[in-house]
Amino acid sequence: MNVSSRQFLRTGIALALGTLTSLAATSALAADLKVGFITSLSGPVSSLGIPYEKGMKAAVAYRSEVDGRKVQLVQLDDASDPSTAARNARKLIDEEKVDVIIGTAGSPGALAIAAVARETKTPLISIANANLPGEEGAWMVTLPQPAPLMVSAVVERMKKSGVKTVGYIGFSDAWGDLVYDALQKSAEPAGIKVVSNERYARADASVTGQVLKIVALRPDAVITGTSGTPGALPYLALAERGYKGQIYGMHALINPDFVRVGGTAVEGLLAPTGPVIVAEQLPDSNPIRKVSMDFRAAYQKANGAAPTDAFSAYSFDAWLLFLDAASRAKGEPGTPAYRVALRDAIVSTKELVGTHSVYNFKPTDRYGSDERSRVIVKLEKGQWKLVP
Repeated sequence: MNVSSRQFLRTGIALALGTLTSLAATSALAADLKVGFITSLSGPVSSLGIPYEKGMKAAVAYRSEVDGRKVQLVQLDDASDPSTAARNARKLIDEEKVDVIIGTAGSPGALAIAAVARETKTPLISIANANLPGEEGAWMVTLPQPAPLMVSAVVERMKKSGVKTVGYIGFSDAWGDLVYDALQKSAEPAGIKVVSNERYARADASVTGQVLKIVALRPDAVITGTSGTPGALPYLALAERGYKGQIYGMHALINPDFVRVGGTAVEGLLAPTGPVIVAEQLPDSNPIRKVSMDFRAAYQKANGAAPTDAFSAYSFDAWLLFLDAASRAKGEPGTPAYRVALRDAIVSTKELVGTHSVYNFKPTDRYGSDERSRVIVKLEKGQWKLVP
């Protein structure tokens, strides 16, 4: 082999090695990010879980890459069962090697996932109202507005309306407890007495006994700590008993199935919710308005209809939070080190504008919402209207 041939061969090998190195670098840069998504597509919480799924479809349609990396979504149904939610979380982490979990539709399910997230050191973005103190909740953040923040807005409205006594009925689970505890703390300083603490299970078919006790106390108003379709039961029972006092609810009721099932019994209901529900009524200066309108456009594109609930927007916000954190987290997706970096990025999020709130998280405060995340709405002829 002459000198010219040997030089040509060396040049060819160098070019080939350079190409392989370049391809390897490109492959590493373009490594997929994996998001595990758990929701309830069947069972008593499905009236929330299905909107969550539609919101996630809108989120993926809105944007599905971070700095050149494609985002892969892996979705599982927990059938409204906390044990299934926990098993799904393990499957997503152990088999699918997801970098983060978003879920699920009910507070008990979210708490079950949180235990797995903590054990496996995998970040969890909860789209149900669930939170754990200290180290127990070190791997989770919660997007729905905390019960005390929303209850305080309702209590302010009650006080303005002259309410002196209020009856309470809620789910016999973590969500029912959260609302009742918040109500107790807000009502007394406002001069309002909470006269009952009735409970029922999400799968119950009747609350007649509980409502009879409340009506007998003749409170000025009744508020519920419920959600979705099962949340309509107390209002139906109150209407059947001819209750004429004011009726209030929480942001977990804002969905079309609740309105459909409740019918005339929920007409005039007052509830706190995120600004996204009345986005078109917000001033142009409100940054949440633009993001909310972008969400609506993405939802229309992905689902072929406009959103009519509050829950789908939480999924969308969870996706925005993940995208923002992933753009700041360092490391190789699919590794324990990256999950730590992603968790640290999530809990240090500052002024991220979503549809429900402008989110700020701290290592010691895993709820990201403030007063900008709440408005009061009233149900009028099947439509939620902003109350000034």
